[in-house]
Amino acid sequence: MKQRKKSSRGRWVVKIGSSLLTENGLGLATHFIGDWVAQIAELRKQGIDFVVVSSGSIAEGCSRLGWTSRPSELHRLQAAAAVGQMGLVQAWESQFKEFDAHTAQVLLVGEDVSDRNRYLNARKTINTLLALNVIPVVNENDTIATDEIRFGDNDRLAALVANLIYADRLVIMTDQPGMYSADPSKNPDAQLIRQAKASDPALLAAAGPSGGALGRGGMQTKVTSARQAATSGTDTYIVSGLEPQVLLRLADGEAIGTHLQADRKPAVARKQWIAGHARTRGRLWLDDGAVRAITAGKSSLLPIGVTRCEGRFTAGDVVSCLAPDDQEIARGLVGFNAAEVQEIMGLSSKEIAARNVSPRDKELIHLDNLILL
Repeated sequence: MKQRKKSSRGRWVVKIGSSLLTENGLGLATHFIGDWVAQIAELRKQGIDFVVVSSGSIAEGCSRLGWTSRPSELHRLQAAAAVGQMGLVQAWESQFKEFDAHTAQVLLVGEDVSDRNRYLNARKTINTLLALNVIPVVNENDTIATDEIRFGDNDRLAALVANLIYADRLVIMTDQPGMYSADPSKNPDAQLIRQAKASDPALLAAAGPSGGALGRGGMQTKVTSARQAATSGTDTYIVSGLEPQVLLRLADGEAIGTHLQADRKPAVARKQWIAGHARTRGRLWLDDGAVRAITAGKSSLLPIGVTRCEGRFTAGDVVSCLAPDDQEIARGLVGFNAAEVQEIMGLSSKEIAARNVSPRDKELIHLDNLILL
């Protein structure tokens, strides 16, 4: 193997989905894992730190239990995940051991990021592992996660991890060449998107409302994950894990797959936490004027710009801010409870005063507690 120059990209998060990690959905493809580990080991010599976000625990558990299909019942899925985690961690550990590298298992659920202290503890743990020259292997804790607290897709979990460690790159490895302008299985004119800004609204329009050619998560999940990763200044690369030497070639600067650029300044840590919430407590729909003001990045959210309120939340909860077309454009810590928002939304400061409503602040969400997605 040729000698490679030291990369300037110091921290990478590599997410690998079940479609790559498993043999037709059941059992682990250890030969592929070994190939990716060899590449990671080579790049670690250049000083690049890696965090691996790995799917595959449920599929491995089904294989070990002798199940020929994925169950639908939550408790059976959790049982399969519990059994499969043993094999998944063993597979990564044994492969990295060939290169005298230590690994650590990190399991997360949505509550770990919704709570500020647990979020900071997760950050400290992963950063400490990296400082100790250990490769964290991260997965959602499917053994206890429920629909209410789960991330829903490891793309999103990987973006959160990228935020936690301020990664330089998020590499999402899939079984497709990259992201397309449309679903190529339905549109023969679909083109592979080589490069774009993560915030480009055309990406979500191309992704559509549901998963496309990129597996269960689909293009939309990858776009939203890239946007979240961008809040820490992290570029996202969507590539085929079946490409020979894909990680080494990316490090050498070769154009592979789709590169979604982080085109905004990294957000402060508090706003990163807000963006990373697995579960918001409510939703606020904004009018066009409020959307323009918010997306300009210099305005707080005022009551007059809200047209609709949904959810049960209290002051200090994280809520989503949506454009009229239902696209989530921001998240923030709301200063009022849901009943109060219902009372003052759509009103100007003068109208609020005329109704003898006395809000604590004039802003529903202050600029310092608001982050664009």
